[in-house]
Parts: sequence; C-alpha cells; structure tokens
Amino acid sequence: MPQPLILASGSAIRAKLLTQACVDHLVQVPRIDEDMIKQSLIVENAPPRDIADTLAEMKARKVSEKNPGALVLGCDQVLDHRGQLLSKPTSPDDAFTQLQSLRGDRHSLLSAAVLCEDGKPIWRHVGQVRLRMRDATDGYLEEYIRRNWESIRHAVGCYKLEEEGVRLFSNIEGDYFNVLGMPLLELLNYLTLRGDLAT
Repeated sequence: MPQPLILASGSAIRAKLLTQACVDHLVQVPRIDEDMIKQSLIVENAPPRDIADTLAEMKARKVSEKNPGALVLGCDQVLDHRGQLLSKPTSPDDAFTQLQSLRGDRHSLLSAAVLCEDGKPIWRHVGQVRLRMRDATDGYLEEYIRRNWESIRHAVGCYKLEEEGVRLFSNIEGDYFNVLGMPLLELLNYLTLRGDLAT
C-alpha cells in the first residue's frame, strides 16, 4: 500500500481478516474509555448504528492523530436486541442470562468501520446482519458456556459463529464478515478504488 494501514483495534479476528486478505497492516490499540462513551450515547438515546459508528471513529481518530500520513482503521460492533444493546458478558451467569434473552428471537449485529487520515475521517461504513437464535434448552446453554467461556467472554452476544456458536442459530441474513466484526468487502472495495490495493 502507498500508505501504511494501521488497525486501531486489539481484536485478533480483525487483524486475521486483514492478514488473510493480504492487506499489510500494523496494529495499535487505542486508549479510549469505550464504556463511558457508550453509556453517554445511550443516555442521549443515540441509535445502535450511531453508537457503533461513533466508537469506531473515536478509535481511528485517537491513533490517527499520533500517526500523521497513515491510514488508520477503527472498528466497533454492537448487538441490538429489540432496542437494547448487549455488551460482552461479565461472567458465565451474565452470559447465560444474555443467551436466554436471545434464544428463539431475532437480533442484529452492527459492524462499523471508519478510516481516518491525519485525524479526520475519510470513509465509513456500517454493515448489518440479522440473526435468529434457535430455542436451545437451558441445559445446552449451560454446557455451551462451560465449554466455550474462555472464548465467548470476549464476544458481544456470548457467541462466535466461527466456533460452536454457529449451532445456536437457525437463520442468518447478511455478510459473514460483518458477523466477525468488520465490513471487509466494503473496506477492500474502497482501498482498491483509492489505488491502495493492486487489482
């Protein structure tokens, strides 16, 4: 790429997506208080889409301001269940409560990405996926959490579709990359149009 791409995220899966797509990048984890920002936006009745977009932009801006001339990618993902945002579980009991509320129902994952250059956003996209969770039994959910806690404790919604979490679902509508937390196809299209990626 003519400019270095910096991923402003500590997410291993996002870094892996870029690596597998042969996009050279560096990783710098931004230091922002995501929970405080998210809570203030919720108090202001900001829609879930705007919350994901704002958090992605703040991450990208923070790293961009320290790296003049670099392209910086910030990402964020939120789960919207009937207007309520779910966050990463704080304990196995919290994971169980979240999965109980989601089972047999639909929810949406919103995956935002913002590119910044010299501290200013130059591109943004929010991808949406709609998912329906099957009506799993309490026993299955308890065993699922026990088997997968170390992995799902870092996941919004307490599941990872690339792992056993796929068994929780009966239907998924949308781009798989958005489920993983990055609108990858739209990002690659933009970088290609800019001439940053070879065609």
